[in-house]
Amino acid sequence: MKTIFICMALWYGQTMITHQEKEVVRMPANTVTINFAFGGKRLDLINCPATIFLPKFPPKQDAAGNPWTLDIRNLGPSPVTVASNGPFSVTIGVKQTVHIASSGLAYSLTR
Repeated sequence: MKTIFICMALWYGQTMITHQEKEVVRMPANTVTINFAFGGKRLDLINCPATIFLPKFPPKQDAAGNPWTLDIRNLGPSPVTVASNGPFSVTIGVKQTVHIASSGLAYSLTR
């Protein structure tokens, strides 16, 4: 019985290690354009300008070859608008997170 419990604990521990959150990056100070290399990660905003911009040309893939997505979490102290050169724009309230995807042609909100 003890052996089964130990095996289950080891299996659970390994499972939790492989299901960790996305890598977190922060917006550099005095920057208003999101780096396309942030694709596939979570971008935390702290004391950010009121409006920031997605990469000028919507990327199709991130560095790992996956479809380009970005989670953006606003940690405050005020709302931030994320805009593109096209019609895409979203305002993120304090303590809110949005999920943005790029098709290579345009940006969209995802779940």
